[in-house]
Amino acid sequence: MDYKEIYEAWLANPYFDEKTKEELKSIADDDNEIKERFYTDLEFGTAGLRGVIGAGTNRMNIYTVRKATQGLANYINKAGKGNQGVAIAFDSRRMSPEFADEAALCLAANGIKAYVFESLRPTPELSYAVRELKCVAGINITASHNPPEYNGYKVYWEDGAQITPPHDTGIMDEVKAVTDYATVKTMDKSEATEKGLYEQIGAAIDDKYIEELKKQVIHWDSIKEVGNDLKIVYTPLHGTGNIPARRVLKELGFENVYVVPEQELPDGEFPTVSYPNPEAAEAFELALKLAKEKDADLVLATDPDADRLGVYVKDTKSGEYITLTGNMSGCLLADYEISQIKETKGLPEDGKLIKTIVTSNLADAIAKYYDVDLIEVLTGFKFIGQQILGFETTGKGNYLFGFEESYGCLIGTHARDKDAIVATMALCEAAAYYKTKNMTLWDAMIAMYERYGYYKDGVQSVTMKGIEGLAKIQEIMTTLRTNPPKEICGYKVTSFRDYQADTITDLATGDVKPTGLPKSNVLYFDMTDNVWMCVRPSGTEPKIKFYFGVVGDSLEDSNKKADEMTKAIQKLVDEMS
Repeated sequence: MDYKEIYEAWLANPYFDEKTKEELKSIADDDNEIKERFYTDLEFGTAGLRGVIGAGTNRMNIYTVRKATQGLANYINKAGKGNQGVAIAFDSRRMSPEFADEAALCLAANGIKAYVFESLRPTPELSYAVRELKCVAGINITASHNPPEYNGYKVYWEDGAQITPPHDTGIMDEVKAVTDYATVKTMDKSEATEKGLYEQIGAAIDDKYIEELKKQVIHWDSIKEVGNDLKIVYTPLHGTGNIPARRVLKELGFENVYVVPEQELPDGEFPTVSYPNPEAAEAFELALKLAKEKDADLVLATDPDADRLGVYVKDTKSGEYITLTGNMSGCLLADYEISQIKETKGLPEDGKLIKTIVTSNLADAIAKYYDVDLIEVLTGFKFIGQQILGFETTGKGNYLFGFEESYGCLIGTHARDKDAIVATMALCEAAAYYKTKNMTLWDAMIAMYERYGYYKDGVQSVTMKGIEGLAKIQEIMTTLRTNPPKEICGYKVTSFRDYQADTITDLATGDVKPTGLPKSNVLYFDMTDNVWMCVRPSGTEPKIKFYFGVVGDSLEDSNKKADEMTKAIQKLVDEMS
């Protein structure tokens, strides 16, 4: 059937409720809108679903959530693991509690127990709960930092990480096999509860999760000495971070924590920000205003599902607040954690620092300095989780720290996803430690640059919406893949990695070797002077992303080189558009 026929079928089918049909009738005269909603099924990708909320096969609604859950339930039952149960969490977005219950009741109707958080919780706590409750899987209803009209559905496996091969493709196949919405199972909530197939969870998991975070503290002495002198401004951006972040900071002994009042309470409309993303300067406007009033030392923001942390630190010399990118805060924490493990108990012989392929090469320099192994993985924190699982199952490898450029890291192995709550805690601890050395976090950042080099990294995101946008993104990838540039911004390309073809080509010799990583639609260009560029379509948004890194001999020099690189990438995009 074409999109118009599927639209008509939804209107005629008694399975779909009247509210859904009324919404669909309201777009009867808008063929383009009908096409956008019905030209395809909302894709269940390698992490799950993400899309605009609304009626239609290409939208997030109770029917697409049920369909995805039926596929997941089929996969679990075929694997013979239905008796382990599934943990479910949700964030502050529109329809999140409803989608969580729809998923739970579909699982229950398939004989799989659902452990559902009583109210909103951070993503990393869901990851923790999967392992703590010995569940086979987890579902998190969240669209992370997307705009308010979005919601999503992330799937985790029993190791606590988002699904990786072979489970991701296995679940995707089962979801695709569900072609008739009317065959999807569900049941009444009271019946599911009575049969022990629906159980609310909450405080007991919260307590255990917070205790796990506190085990990661290295310098209780520094917190005790100067914790009360530090002033911290924090905003949860209307999301899930408010209660756990404040709780762990209070239990550690940080008393001067000021929460942005306008952004404290959960609100799926995100009324104070159009884009609740801690990468965006707009998200910090209210927090920086409060920071100046309180003369705060650092300013922190977690995204709506509290897996990513944005940071501003005060430069006492200029009095200005300086933003730390995800690469900067990740490297600052990596250097702090590894240096202090070394100082307090010594580094293990097989210590590992893990980063994604689009993350700063400053991480490589840190690993080399401390003589620990650097492991590079594909984009997506689940691949860092996969490495931790490998260490546990083989007994080889000691996880020290893992992070990605998109403002996410993990300290400890209590979770297998990025954790902004533990990052908030660790950054405040690091601030206290450096304060005992008469240093600010910005001083510590400059000291790192002086030691390793002035690394500067950036990302250019080009949005291309709709069917036409998707085709354009594919066209750009094809052009770069078949005709890779020999030079970018005056830097000679020395090697070209095509992760889809699993090849690394030395452009001087023509030698080809494998990447050693799973296949992925990603292109990477190594250049002279330790410069690089990586290109990949976003897995969650209608964007193509150009990541890059340069190294300078001062802040000014690295900023200049980064600006030039940004312009060169834009020129490259314009030439292909």
